[in-house]
Amino acid sequence: MQSGFNLDDAIRKIPDFPKPGILFYDITSVLAKPAAFNHVIQSMIKMYRDQKIDAIAAVESRGFLFAAPLADHLQIPIILVRKKGKLPGKTIAKKYALEYGEAEIEIQVEDIPRNGRVLIVDDLIATGGTLRAAADLLVEGGAVPAGVFGVIGLPFLHYDEILGDLDVRTLIEYFAE
Repeated sequence: MQSGFNLDDAIRKIPDFPKPGILFYDITSVLAKPAAFNHVIQSMIKMYRDQKIDAIAAVESRGFLFAAPLADHLQIPIILVRKKGKLPGKTIAKKYALEYGEAEIEIQVEDIPRNGRVLIVDDLIATGGTLRAAADLLVEGGAVPAGVFGVIGLPFLHYDEILGDLDVRTLIEYFAE
């Protein structure tokens, strides 16, 4: 990691978005600052370069942006985790609960490495529902979830209750004020 770099300074905080009372942590500000983005990627490389990982499952859509440079550096494949109906070919899908309803994600079956260890990458870990669904899909496809990475973690939303059996890592965590 770059010494002295403050990732918190690079993350834009937007009050009352998407609704009153919510403080939104905007990762796009990290993408707009090359030094911040480089800090994140270099931190991920240091975190995972000595781990046994056979592939990275990138969660749509901002997870793609962080997973791709890591996968390139580690020279391992990327598996896309997308919203239902966005992937061609044979897929497996999983529904999961949202605060206001339900969503569904899917993975192409042929991309899942049998018995391979797969790291799941997203930009932010909130409740953990999407990441749990991704881990379950990997298991269903014959892989082993090697852990979960998010640039930002919001542990006050209790993602540990859903992801407690997985190795969850973040670069920065925010707690309810």
